[in-house]
Amino acid sequence: MKMISAEQVASALTWPTMIERLRRTFAEGVTSPKRHHHEMVRPDGEATMLIMPAWENHGYIGVKVINVFPQNTAHNLPAISGVYLLSEGKHGTPLACIDGNELTRRRTAAASALAAKMLARKDAKTLLLVGSGKVASMLLEAHSSIFDFDEVLVWGYNKDEAKQLIKRYENQCNIRLVDELEAASKQADIISCATFSSTALIKGEWLKPGTHLDLVGSFRSDMRESDGNAMARSSIFVDTYEGAKNEAGDIINAINENFISFSDIKADLFELTRGEKIGRANDAEITVFKSVGASLEDLAAAIEVWEQVSLKELD
Repeated sequence: MKMISAEQVASALTWPTMIERLRRTFAEGVTSPKRHHHEMVRPDGEATMLIMPAWENHGYIGVKVINVFPQNTAHNLPAISGVYLLSEGKHGTPLACIDGNELTRRRTAAASALAAKMLARKDAKTLLLVGSGKVASMLLEAHSSIFDFDEVLVWGYNKDEAKQLIKRYENQCNIRLVDELEAASKQADIISCATFSSTALIKGEWLKPGTHLDLVGSFRSDMRESDGNAMARSSIFVDTYEGAKNEAGDIINAINENFISFSDIKADLFELTRGEKIGRANDAEITVFKSVGASLEDLAAAIEVWEQVSLKELD
């Protein structure tokens, strides 16, 4: 069994390749049971363990184990850590143990970029990143692989962290820090949120016609990054219906507050990639993509990593 490092994962998962792999996997489908979701009380706060299995009907088998410790940011440590175990499908023999952090960050951002490709305006010029952690930097890269942004705005709770993100990319794009989230939201064509917020950050009244809102951070019912009005004003799309129903705090809270109903969700990534339902209908439409992550995405990313690493070794 091979051990595949974060550096190898980053090298293997280039954005165009990963986005296309995800599109193809959603269109074709795999078996992906509901993920195990376990709350853990730690001395310095609550943490979460996620266990996410998936397999192809006649191919690869995989499972990811992820620990989510939001309090790690206070110790300058990643909030998410984990591993992915990929096995071959004929006999169930393990092939590789893959760094789960880099895999998760990249597949998460690739899913958002895949959705934005179908839901955002093609002429989107301003990206607003809400959050400045590891996932936010991946969202910047993934979205920038599709859209030609004139400007990237960054808002984050941790100003030092946000400044570090800006410094890392200042030679690659026109990027700057913003202090006023409302003003930045009203300016942005795409708003991409990756926080652990439990209170609404983005308000519906701030969204201009044609905005695409990408909500990545909340993965529990008690978390949210947008208010109910943002949901009510938008055409809502999700990665999976199952995840949206059980874990998407933005949607669950908006339903509980009577802003929307579950039937208001227009489509998931399966339907969009298969052409069964349409994405953006016109340039004035406000769209929102709410993701909580899916084991299908992890399996797709792990297969791509394995095949790329194996090809390099053959060379």
